[in-house]
Amino acid sequence: MTYSSERAAYGKFPSVRYAGLLIASISALGLAGCQSTSTTDMTGIDKAQGSTENISSLNDVIRNNPKDPEAYNVRGSAYGRAGKNNDAIKDFNVALQLNPNFYQAYSNRALVYRNMGNSAQAIADYSRAIQINPQYDAAYIGRGNLYRQAGQLDQAMNDFNQAIQLSTTDARAYHNRGLIYQARNQHKQAIEDFSTAISLQPDAAEPYNGRGISYVALGDDDNAFDDFNTAIKLDGTIAEGWANQALIYEHRGDKARAAKSYARAVQLDPKYKPAVDGLARTRKS
Repeated sequence: MTYSSERAAYGKFPSVRYAGLLIASISALGLAGCQSTSTTDMTGIDKAQGSTENISSLNDVIRNNPKDPEAYNVRGSAYGRAGKNNDAIKDFNVALQLNPNFYQAYSNRALVYRNMGNSAQAIADYSRAIQINPQYDAAYIGRGNLYRQAGQLDQAMNDFNQAIQLSTTDARAYHNRGLIYQARNQHKQAIEDFSTAISLQPDAAEPYNGRGISYVALGDDDNAFDDFNTAIKLDGTIAEGWANQALIYEHRGDKARAAKSYARAVQLDPKYKPAVDGLARTRKS
């Protein structure tokens, strides 16, 4: 019962989704700087697992086992899921005092620090987890995503490669490495990684959006359109999926359908500029 910080993060996967796969810059009927990005791996944690009832039962466990580091780790995880970051940090601190080599607790604490915006401390904790257990793929993936978000793509690529060399079954390793390939305009490699992520997590919308964007960059609108439609079917609440679909309609000259899809994206995220610009462009037409 570890927080399994990073492994759970890739998924609605049940109640968690990646945020912000996007088309970087859309000009009239083209795609400039074609790239998907992710603002964060985890925009929310399953709060059901951090329910008052669950935490209450964990309080009882700790009262009966006050020297058990795993008990504090599990309760810290529940606090994290409930958004009670300070309480989570306290529990992980106790767990690590009781067992300084508890690498899962370091990784779990790193996730909470990341959610608090303390990337430096999160990277330090992921690095400590890796130092204790160099085979722990979740820590490489968590640290790699922080490096990627900071623009340190070489370090991020090294971490994702390491997780993949460890035969990880975590789709995020391939998805995030695909984002780096995409940022470097290596779209064939990006498509391969997004496809692997899809094979590992077929119910996730985000790798379909990512792969579709690379298909657009290679001029393959038909496969891109299939991927964007699949992404919308899997999760119709992601604005980028609708904006991506709209772009293909726009490429095909179907301004009415493009405007409708852009409008849906704007409804979901009024601040999403590619959708706002696309809607203005297609409505004018």
